[in-house]
Amino acid sequence: QFQLAESGGGLVQPGGSLRLSCVASGFRSDYSTVGWFRQAPGKEREGVACIQNSGSSSIVDSVKGRFTISKDSTKNTVYLQMDNLKVEDIGVYVCAVGRWCTLPSESGFRFWGQGTQVSVST
Repeated sequence: QFQLAESGGGLVQPGGSLRLSCVASGFRSDYSTVGWFRQAPGKEREGVACIQNSGSSSIVDSVKGRFTISKDSTKNTVYLQMDNLKVEDIGVYVCAVGRWCTLPSESGFRFWGQGTQVSVST
């Protein structure tokens, strides 16, 4: 039985910060890459960042310099630190587990969480 759950979403003002958490446990050992994706209202889901078991990570250009992905293996948790949030960052953020980091493609990811809402507003 595997577990995949996100938390940490909320409402912040522009320029604010949030830290999302993704608890991922119980997966087969080769499914060790965790990615963050987001879906804004009326738009397709897009990849944001991913991190492999080795710690190697990738972040898309649109959030580079503002978002950071990290992990704590002792807690089976991957974090997405989001700073200087903008209105265009609004969306449901979902974490996913797969065998490869294939951003911006979703093709390497097989298991998906339910998501957590991030809202940015004055």
